[in-house]
Parts: sequence; structure tokens; C-alpha cells
Amino acid sequence: MMTLLKLNSKSPRSPWHLVDPSPWPFTTSVSLLCVVLGLTSWMNGRDWTIIIYGALLLGISVTSWFRDIVIEATFQGMHTKPVQNGLKLGFKLFLLSELMLFFSFFWAFMHSALSPSVEIGCCWPPAGLTTLSPWQDAAVNTCILLTSGASVTWSHKAVKAGIYRDSFIGLLQTIGWGCLFTYCQYQEYKVCPFTIADSVYGSCFFMLTGLHGLHVIGGSGFLVASLFRMGRRHFSTGHHLGYVFSIWYWHFVDIMWLFVWGIIYIWGSWV
Repeated sequence: MMTLLKLNSKSPRSPWHLVDPSPWPFTTSVSLLCVVLGLTSWMNGRDWTIIIYGALLLGISVTSWFRDIVIEATFQGMHTKPVQNGLKLGFKLFLLSELMLFFSFFWAFMHSALSPSVEIGCCWPPAGLTTLSPWQDAAVNTCILLTSGASVTWSHKAVKAGIYRDSFIGLLQTIGWGCLFTYCQYQEYKVCPFTIADSVYGSCFFMLTGLHGLHVIGGSGFLVASLFRMGRRHFSTGHHLGYVFSIWYWHFVDIMWLFVWGIIYIWGSWV
């Protein structure tokens, strides 16, 4: 009887979740500060050992923080319907902020293309610069990401239908496509005929493709975490919000690549 009372005391008494005090926001902030200080020291040729400790602390903090969130949502039932609606709104605003980040670099690229300066020969692409073909590696990468979007959608539908084996296979395929995309992007960088220092074209090209590549790596990490949770039977037909967020993020990465391919590779080479 006492055990039952203890369990009931942990159940939510209101539709809103008041989180317990946690050290992880503070330790995450400290670790990010150490990483930034280490990068700054490395760029100035000084000792950058602090970046190692910052990265270790960041990994511990993020892992522990997400562990607590999984416990609250999956095992304690703290993520009620209103809480989930709030989380969805917050994630949508996060994706909107990411969109604005990409938009700023697209704006810089398109402004430079439509109004090329004297320093680059008053033409676009800049004089003396050989661009990459949009119908070779970039087209292959586009097919890879579109295929990954289809496989992760199949995986999501399988979760909602309770077919967890198919969902696991679809998610595993999506992670494989993401790793293949990252490898192909790396190979394209190796044979690229220009660098980030070659005028505003090179700067915008590598900033946009590199930023997108970092998002692919981050999205792949989210999907790996979802794969681990799926293997631990954390998801059900009506409870898989963390997986939904991973899928939203992956589709965002897919859509951003279509804009990168269309504006940077195709339109940017023909202006």
C-alpha cells in the first residue's frame, strides 16, 4: 500500500510540468564557454587544451540532461498533452530560427550574385573561378537526401501503426543515407577547384554547404538517439514525441538542401 502511495505521489497533479532543479543547464553553459575559449586560443596559436575538457563536460551534460527528459516523459508521465503542445511550439520556433540563419547566408549569396562588385570582375561567378557542376556530386547528394526523407517517413508511419520492426529498419536506413551524404560531401570538398578564401563566392559556398553539413551530422545524431530509444522500447503508437522532433529536423535538413542545390549550385552557376 505504501509503495502504491509513493508511486501516486510522483504522478502529475496538474496538466503542467514544473521541472525539478537541475545542474545541467549551468554545466552546459560552462562547457560551451570552455569550447569557445579553446577555439579562440587555437585560432590565435595559444594553448587550446581547455577545449578538450569543455567537450567532455558538454557531452556529459547533454547526455545527462536528455536522460532526465526521457525519464520524465517516458517513465514518470510528466509530459501531458498541454506539455507536449508547448514542446511542439518551442521546436517549431527553433526551426524558424534555423531558417532565419540559412536565410541570412542565402541573402548574402544572392546579393553578391545580382550586384557583383568590381573586386570580382563585375560578373558572376567571379572572374577566374570554376564552379562545381550541379548535375554530378550535388545531384547524387540530392537523391540521397530525398531517399532518406522517404525512408524516415516510412519509419514514422510504421511506428504509428505499431510495426516496430519495419520502423527500426527504416530508421536504420535513414541513418545510413545520412552518413553516405556526409561522406559524399566530404569527397566533393576534396576535389573542389576553389577554397573558402576565393572571393565572396567561395565564402558563401562553403558557409552554406558547411552549415548544412553540420545540420546533417546533428540530425544523424538525433536519429541515432531515436534508434537507441526505439531498441529500448521507449516508443509506442501514441507516445513518440522525441522521434517526431527528430523527423521534423531531418525534413528541415532535406528542404534546406533543395534550396542549397537550387540556389548555390544551379542558379548561382548560371547567373
